[in-house]
Amino acid sequence: MKIQWYPGHMTKAKRMMQEDIKLIDLVIELVDARIPVSSKNPDIDTLAQNKARLILLNKSDLAGDRANEEWMAYFKSKGFQTAKINSKSGMGIKSLNGVILEACKEKIERDKRRGIKNRPIRAMVVGIPNVGKSTFINAFAGKACTKTGNKPGVTKGKQWIRLNKNVELLDTPGILWPKFEDEQVGTRLAFIGSVNDEILNVEELSIELIEFLRSVYPGSISAKYGVSEEGTPVSILEAVGNVRGCKKAGDVTDYKKAADLLLDDFRAGRLGNITLEFAKDYQ
Repeated sequence: MKIQWYPGHMTKAKRMMQEDIKLIDLVIELVDARIPVSSKNPDIDTLAQNKARLILLNKSDLAGDRANEEWMAYFKSKGFQTAKINSKSGMGIKSLNGVILEACKEKIERDKRRGIKNRPIRAMVVGIPNVGKSTFINAFAGKACTKTGNKPGVTKGKQWIRLNKNVELLDTPGILWPKFEDEQVGTRLAFIGSVNDEILNVEELSIELIEFLRSVYPGSISAKYGVSEEGTPVSILEAVGNVRGCKKAGDVTDYKKAADLLLDDFRAGRLGNITLEFAKDYQ
């Protein structure tokens, strides 16, 4: 299944970020801990040249612990400051002020030499749609200062948020990049909900997810739904649908409903802590 999604508003958002980057000291990029490379927009590296960088592995509670640690080491080896967070629960948020100051150490020392004191660090928060930027900012600021939602594309404009005397954040809309060179990237983004479901064949997507889970996390489907993982991915999806009452008239399995259910359970972490890509494959 070949997936591409780059609606027009993303071009406008990217242009806006290019204009704003000159005001910025630090680029904070949120990636999804389940797919840290596939959810990392390659355009940001070009945009953020010569800026301090911080990568946050968000939704780390949904990914495997060991895989999280390996990804932390991977990004640190590439020169990024890195931290694991869970924006919804607030895990890891309190320690970020220190991480930000460390990431901007050179800038702070440069300001001191010039006699500039107490100028707040200006940080741009970037990431793909539905990676949790707005939830992160609300958790970091301790108040609901941005609109949040579980659909891609909720943040449309730009807004500055003063966190404290040390840090100001610029929120930005979620943007993808014009073409996914690797088809697997599009599929993984679709798995986690960063591509609009309305343009997808969710039955086909759920079958690909079943194939992956059965291969890399055997037993995760049977543990959740009480169905056998023998047979074809289609028969497994049918079994899940039958167990969960996904039926159409005439007692026929509603595959679309079953696929929606499976994807929703995966995205919410109800199938367990699952990482979809591993640092060892990118060494």
